[in-house]
Parts: sequence; C-alpha cells; structure tokens
Amino acid sequence: MNYLFTSESVSEGHPDKVADQISDAVLDEFLARDPQSKVACETLVTTGQVVLAGEIKSSAYVDLHEVVRRVIGEIGYNDSRIGFDAQSCGILSAIHEQSGDINRGVERSAPEEQGAGDQGMMFGYATDETPLYIPVTIALAHAILKELSAIRREGREMTYLRPDSKSQVTVEYDDRHRPVGVHTIVVSTQHDEFIHPDASTSQQQADAAMQQRIEADVRAILLPRVRAVLPEQMRHLLDTDFRLLVNPTGKFVVGGPHGDTGLTGRKIIVDTYGGRGAHGGGAFSGKDPSKVDRSAAYAARHIAKNLVAAGMASRALVQVAYAIGCAQPVSLLVDTQGTARVDASDAEISARVAEIFDMRPHAIEQRFGLRKPIYRATATWGHVGRTPRRVQLQFASRYDAQPITVDAELFAWEKLDYVEPLRAAFGLA
Repeated sequence: MNYLFTSESVSEGHPDKVADQISDAVLDEFLARDPQSKVACETLVTTGQVVLAGEIKSSAYVDLHEVVRRVIGEIGYNDSRIGFDAQSCGILSAIHEQSGDINRGVERSAPEEQGAGDQGMMFGYATDETPLYIPVTIALAHAILKELSAIRREGREMTYLRPDSKSQVTVEYDDRHRPVGVHTIVVSTQHDEFIHPDASTSQQQADAAMQQRIEADVRAILLPRVRAVLPEQMRHLLDTDFRLLVNPTGKFVVGGPHGDTGLTGRKIIVDTYGGRGAHGGGAFSGKDPSKVDRSAAYAARHIAKNLVAAGMASRALVQVAYAIGCAQPVSLLVDTQGTARVDASDAEISARVAEIFDMRPHAIEQRFGLRKPIYRATATWGHVGRTPRRVQLQFASRYDAQPITVDAELFAWEKLDYVEPLRAAFGLA
C-alpha cells in the first residue's frame, strides 16, 4: 500500500536560519585568522536585536558587530520598516573564553590523539532515491526555496518578495519505498503589502487579492523554474496533479526576526535529511570541528553516501558515538535497513567500515579540511546533498593588515572518494 512522507525547508531569511548564518560567519572569521580556534557561538535574533553568546578560544580578533551587520544585510534585511535591519539592530555580545576543563579534553600534544569535544551520538544517512543521495522530500523542499530566493534577488519577477519563507513537500511512496509523485506542496513566503484597501476594497479583499496573486506566481513562475533546475531523474515527480497551498493563513507581511524569534540550531532536521534516518540531537552551526556534533555527523554522512553509491545497499544509516576527551569512538554501526546487496550482515559491514574509515576527530578534520573557514555556506539549504567544490575565500576587516585569502573545499564530506575501496573490501570490484 502506498504511503505519504513529508519534509520541510526554510529560507535564508527565516529567523532560525538568520541565527545559524551569523553563528557560522563568526566561526569562519575566527578560523580564517586562526585555524586552531575553538568556537561555540550561539545567536538569538528578534525584533531589532541580536544576541551573541558562547565560548571562544582563539589568538584572532574579530569585529563581531561588523560580521553580524554584514550577514544580516547580505540576507536582505535592509529596511527598518520591517522590524529588523542590518544597520539599526542592536547587538549584544556575551562571548567568553572556552572552559579549561573542556579544552584539556580536546587538545593533545599529539594532534592525532585529539579528544572529542563532547559525548554524544551522531548519524549519517543516504538513500538512492535521488541522485543527491538524500530523500526526495527534502531535496524538493530545498529546491523550491533556493529558486524562490534566486527570484527575489534577481528583482525582475515577484518583486514583492521578502527574505522569510518556508516550504513543505509531501511525496507519495509505493510499498517498495520508491517515490511515485508529489502529493502536496506548501509555500509560505513573506511579502510586501503590495495591494492596499481603498474606497471600493476592504482590507480582507486586499489580502485575498495578494494571496491569489502570489499563488498564481508560484504556479506560473516559481514551480516551472524549480522543475527546470531539478536533476532529470526527479522532474517527473512534479508532473502529478499535486495539491498546492500558498500562504495558507492568507497573509505574510510580518516575518523574519520581527515576526518570530530565531535561535541557532533549531532547524537540525532541515539541515539534514528532512526527518528520514535519525538525528543525534546536536546542532551544527557555530561549532568548530572539534565538536563531534558537527564533524562526526559529516563523517557519518560520508560513509553512508559512499556505501549507497558503491551499490552495497539502497539505504544506509550510520551511527557513531563518542565520549568527551576520547579520540576513538565508543561505537560505530551501519544499518542498511534490510536493503544490503552484499553477502555480509550489518554487524560485519560495521566492523569492516570501522577498519576503513578513521573516525578520530583529528582524522576527520584532516580528511575534509574542516579547519578551513567553510561553514557559512552550510548554514542554508542543508549540510548534505550538496556539490563539493573548490573555492577561494576572502576575509577582510579594518583590523587586518591585508585581506586574507583561503583556498578551501566546500562540502568535502559529499565526495564519492571511497566508492572503489568499499567495493574492493566487499568483493564488488
């Protein structure tokens, strides 16, 4: 019997994502100047106010106020009339030094023996239902908002758009867990008050007219653009007669941090697999890679993706767990959810994977280049299902003698560089 599954995404202007981007931008600024910085930065955003808190150990100096205002401006909050503005918002910093008790559990004289920054369990997941190796529901939800953001920034169509938006996609699956087609799409987007009441039009009628215009534009402009940018194997999913709900409350003028307080780390399911697989509970943004909440979750995703890409299973869920101050994980499990295509049990697969992948925190940092300032790019549209790419990053402030240039690789944990070693290890070569 067929069933339905739903995932959501949020835009770069969603208040929680504003907070994530500020936290990751702060992290990047410190890593650009001191790659050994230890950073745990949390951000709260609300009407006219930003609060930074957390612990940082670094030899670098960063102008936190400048970073916050720049990020908010780049997102698109540049008008004080909407209750949150890059230039006029207040900024309170409550950053202090990292605890020595935590630091001594992390730093070692031998770098390879670096301990985990905390206890906990992390998960990575992959599925072959999309070319991105993530569930189709979250892939579509991200694609809708990425294209909506592009339309807003181009400024040629749907010119009433504001930065805050959300999407939700429900997909019908068959009893073999294969996607059949889209069942429901929800798009909620903040907008200007672009139709006003007058002598012949009430506020209620003006609101209804705005909603109708936005829904028509979503159908005629947004969704065709989304279909065009999807991988070819996914486009047919939008050919079904799906239900479309646009701004279901009827109006979305008050939004962003003025409409809802935002906090770092409240969108961990948006950041990962849209509710498929599992999540250990630890957020990513604002944390340097000594925090295994982040780095080990990336490493677990890397394992799961390479296992599925190697043809070993249709789906793979990888769990890894650590004790604070200890380099070696206390456990590693691969769960193929009954889809394994190799002559080995999940326990045997787990044991071999533990031999192939070095899961010590320092090894993970080295494998993916995690001491580079690569994290702002992860704070929107998900940390997984992305395309690895080499970039040259620029950092500058009035406190730097000259601009800082860093060569780095974004999303290195998404590389399929272990496919052949895995195939060889399991006799598939």
